Amino acid sequence: MIKDFFSLALKNLKSRGIRSWLTLLGIVIGVTAVVSLISLGNGLQLAVANQFGINANELITVQAGGISGFGPPGSSVVDPITREDANAIERLSSVENTVVRNVRSGQIEFNDNVQFRYLGSMAQNKKDLDLIYTQLDQKSLFGRMLKESDFGKVVLGFNFYDKEDEWGGKQITIGKSILINGEKFEVIGIMEKKGSLIMDNVVLILEDDMDDLFGFGEVADLIIAEPKNKKEIDKTKEDIEKLLRQRRDVKKGEENFEVSTPESALATVNSVLSGVQIFIVIVASISIFIGLIGIINTMTTSVMERKKEIGVTKSVGARNEHIFAQFFIESSLLGLIGGSIGALIGTIIGIASIHGINNFMGTDLSFNIDFLLISSALFGSFLIGGIAGIIPAMQAAKQNPVEALRG
Repeated sequence: MIKDFFSLALKNLKSRGIRSWLTLLGIVIGVTAVVSLISLGNGLQLAVANQFGINANELITVQAGGISGFGPPGSSVVDPITREDANAIERLSSVENTVVRNVRSGQIEFNDNVQFRYLGSMAQNKKDLDLIYTQLDQKSLFGRMLKESDFGKVVLGFNFYDKEDEWGGKQITIGKSILINGEKFEVIGIMEKKGSLIMDNVVLILEDDMDDLFGFGEVADLIIAEPKNKKEIDKTKEDIEKLLRQRRDVKKGEENFEVSTPESALATVNSVLSGVQIFIVIVASISIFIGLIGIINTMTTSVMERKKEIGVTKSVGARNEHIFAQFFIESSLLGLIGGSIGALIGTIIGIASIHGINNFMGTDLSFNIDFLLISSALFGSFLIGGIAGIIPAMQAAKQNPVEALRG
């Protein structure tokens, strides 16, 4: 019986041709927007996490002036973090170790071609160097990473590799030399692609070499702090914040510094993108609501046009529930077909968007089909179609067969 209802519903939808497709339009647009933009939002979360080096390590980062990420944290900071701050943080009972790092923009010259890239300082003892590598989560693609004694040597981000057109037709390879602010340095390694505009373009250099180039002295652009107990990283974060408020003489809520964990940084990114996604769903819901109104209108018109059909059906023994089921299923199918088309188009747009993100941001994200999202969209569109068809289906079921035949 149910199979017959579905077959009859599909036949009726086909017979109405263009009207059925116009009715589906609102549902198609709404579901397309939801599936594509939420998929895009999920991709952006991964891309932003890559850009800011947010990973699964359990290290705390301290920076001055609300600067976030591995950018130029020393610029425009009125009251910078210092090495003394790092020493004070390391003396906390909840902190195992601290490492100071500096980031500066420098002039890179190779084969008489000049570009400006960021340089990141690296510690000159193995323990601190290992801590930095843990935070960066970075490995070499060619050559090797810096050791604590590699003075006069550098490791380059992935985007220095295979870029002959940017360097006058020559490729930067292991063993060749580049000039940094006019000083010569040997390239000993090129890092794997990270999918980050920052890390893929950075130059890693030992801190004494970098200090000779820029003379930052006691100023620290950022401090990496390793908690003694990884399970109490939030408590360690609070201890550092309390200490720095005392040292910098600021009240809670008026901090001129930022202490962040990977989880808190990712939570901030996610909260912003989640807000955008909620707004997208609200806007898309307007299209879906318009589609719902369209289905109601189409099914009401269909009831009026098919009075004689309803009368004939009832006269040969069909009960009210049969007539109701026929129109209810027909309406639900309208929603489901619209949702299916929207989910397909939305998935295609999502794949294209991830591809665009990879090209624009230099990331290497793969598109994962969110079957839960698609299933929810299909179920929701089927449900919306059914809800929209309840009133028209009730009107059809209440038709008097005698009056329907006369009409």
